[in-house]
Formats: sequence, structure tokens, C-alpha cells
Amino acid sequence: MTKRALITGITGQDGAYLAQLLHGKGYELFGLVARRGTESLWRLRELGVEQAVSLIQGDLTDLSSLFRAVETAQPTEVYNLGAQSFVGASWAQPAVTAQVNSIGVVNILEAVRRSRPETRFYQASSSEMFGLVRNDAQDESTPFYPRSPYGVSKLAGHWFTVNYRESYGMHASSGILFNHESPLRGLEFVTRKVTDAVARIKLGKQSELRLGNIDAQRDWGFAGDYVEAMWLMLQQDKPDDYVIATGTTTTVREMCRIAFSHAGLNYENHVIVDPKLFRPADVDMLRGNAAKAQRVLGWRPKTEVTTLLRAMVDADMRRVGRERAA
Repeated sequence: MTKRALITGITGQDGAYLAQLLHGKGYELFGLVARRGTESLWRLRELGVEQAVSLIQGDLTDLSSLFRAVETAQPTEVYNLGAQSFVGASWAQPAVTAQVNSIGVVNILEAVRRSRPETRFYQASSSEMFGLVRNDAQDESTPFYPRSPYGVSKLAGHWFTVNYRESYGMHASSGILFNHESPLRGLEFVTRKVTDAVARIKLGKQSELRLGNIDAQRDWGFAGDYVEAMWLMLQQDKPDDYVIATGTTTTVREMCRIAFSHAGLNYENHVIVDPKLFRPADVDMLRGNAAKAQRVLGWRPKTEVTTLLRAMVDADMRRVGRERAA
């Protein structure tokens, strides 16, 4: 029997890579999309899977639309990747962030529970739930201490998933994913902000890049590797929660050095630390311990951070070059 997947947030970075993965495995694909212009589909188009996805209009904050989506797709698996996903914006829009990232999870869980309780469910949790950490590497037993409205909202969605699993026996798993990037990352995220700036500086379109705390350390991996872990979670006999990470940290400063040097530039000549860009409450360091995912799922990251950043710079050089040619 052909498997059917419903993906919320399918127009985002993770949604596009997951759609590509599942399409390659022969899934019938359905994507929940808000009513926006077709330009939101550029990631699916870039990965060559736009025509493979049946789009369903809906919104995580509208329960009735989620019922319709589940009834239309009749999914064997649901991947809830939809979110207000930018940490920085969550201070400016805490209520919207909470509504989408917390109540939105309840809504999609309810739609699945009432319409197709046998459907397997994946929730995109986040390393930002750990926040103010007191140990060297975070795993599934590490206490949560979120430091942003985003982290708080993701933690609520995470616990709702655990509660539905334990209350109703749903096959509901959460992936606690550490930072994962790609050439499809949005420009508001620091990695893509850096690689886009590298291309523009190299091609003479700008001269400087303003950043906040460049000594913050993050565990950066490749989104294309991480969506495989999502899929593996839903192939297990028992649902559970898993940390997905590389186990290696890189500072924003070092990330800048790698990206700029790939284009033959010295980041120190272009990066300006701007105190106005510091967050109200920052997280200094996040490093994941994915030993459980390696042991149970057989998952391991394949892409090293230097390779990832160089690929992102190359992609942005091509994009900015096309702008200049136009």
C-alpha cells in the first residue's frame, strides 16, 4: 500500500527536504499551505518536487481547516513542521508565536486523533527548549529552561505531543532538532544572513555585515540529513523523543571565518558587532548528544559544518550573480 504523508510547513526549508526524501521513497504527498502567493513554493521548485505535492489550504490556528486537511489527505504519517520559526521575532510577536507553536500543535493533534487516530505523528521540537543549559551536551534527559518566547512555545508543543501519546496511545514522536541549515534557509537566520552577505560583498553589492553576539556557540547540521531522522522516527514500532544533532559546536565568529574565507575574504574586514542586534536573553551554547538516535534509529549526520557553509556560500554566489546579470 502506498504511504501518504501530510506535511505542515511544507514550503519551509525542512518541509521541502522532507518532501524530496519521501517522494524518493514513493509516498503520496500532501502539503498544508496558508493562502499566500505561489512564490512561497520556490524551495519545492528548487528541489524538483513541486509537482509531486498536492497542496491543501489551511492554517494551524484554524482547527476546522486541519480536520479538512486530514480528511482530504487520509495520511498514514503527519509531519508537523509548521511554526513561527524565527527566534528573534518571537520577542516582537510572542502571542502569535505561542498561538502557532503551541495551540497549533494541539489543533493538529486533535485533528489526527479524531479523524485518523492510527496515523503516525511527528512534532518538530527544538533545541531552544533547553535554553540556559548547565551541562556540556544536551540529551533527552536534560532539563528544559527556554530563554525566548519561541523556546517556551516549542516546549509547550513538545509536552502536548508527549501528553497525547501517553493519554491516547497515539504514535506521536518529537524530534528535538538542533540548528540545521542549508542553501534553502531563510535570509532572517544567521547562517544564511552570513552566506548571502559574503556573496554580496564579494560581488560588490555591499561592504559590511552587522551581527549581534558572534561568540554564541551552536551545533549546526544539514537539514537534508535531519529530515531523514524525522522519517526514521515514524518507522519505529514505538513512538519516542529523540535529540538530533552533530555533537559539535561552532561559534558565529568561526562560522563567519569559514564562509568569508571560502570566497577569499577576511571576515574581520567586513563584520561589525552591533549591540542593537543582541537578544534580550541569549543562549550562549547549545550542543546535542544524539547517542539515542544513533543507537535506536541508526541515524548519524553525514555533512560537516565547513562543507555545509561552503555549499551555502556557493548557492548564494549563484543567486546574487543572477541578480546582477538581470
